[in-house]
Amino acid sequence: MNGLIGKKIGMTSVFGEDGSNVACTIVEALPNKVVQVKDQDSDGYNSVQLGYGAAKDKNVTKPMRGHFDKAGVDPVKTLVEFRDFEIEKRVGDNVTIEDVFEEGDIVNAIGTSKGKGFQGVVKRHGFKGVGDATHGQHNRQRAPGSIGAGSTPSRVYKGMRMAGQDGGRRVKVRNLRIVKVLSEKNLILVQGAVPGHKGSLVIIEK
Repeated sequence: MNGLIGKKIGMTSVFGEDGSNVACTIVEALPNKVVQVKDQDSDGYNSVQLGYGAAKDKNVTKPMRGHFDKAGVDPVKTLVEFRDFEIEKRVGDNVTIEDVFEEGDIVNAIGTSKGKGFQGVVKRHGFKGVGDATHGQHNRQRAPGSIGAGSTPSRVYKGMRMAGQDGGRRVKVRNLRIVKVLSEKNLILVQGAVPGHKGSLVIIEK
């Protein structure tokens, strides 16, 4: 599976061939450095480990420093492994946008969703709330309602949808289309929304 590590810049819109306005997410994908290449004989599977973003020397642990020194590359902030990488690359090579993506490709976007803190059931799970404000209801419009019976089962089932921490999780959005590739600026325009806030890391895989 081919892919790149990038950074979410923001959103924009472009006009499609039929004149429609297409909302796009801008992803900056600077050249990724190949840090490690695994194969079936030595590791039991085939993959390529890519690195993104320069890391300060003071923030690199000794084990990771040895890993980078063995590869002969400068320390990077983020490492991501892509299994069954179809592009032939050696350790120390750069993987660019032109190597991986073309306009019209269907890709998956992986990122960490925006953290929303402690949220109620309406925002977190899409509940409608109690609804009818008559018949003695007071401040109950966004309440969860019953969470189970009394005598049987005399407990709350596991997995009950209730209020709690929302967002801040790893999310994969599938089947997004690459609208435009601006290789000279290291930018990819992906149709639709990509998880994460502006400036967050995003993995685009094909």
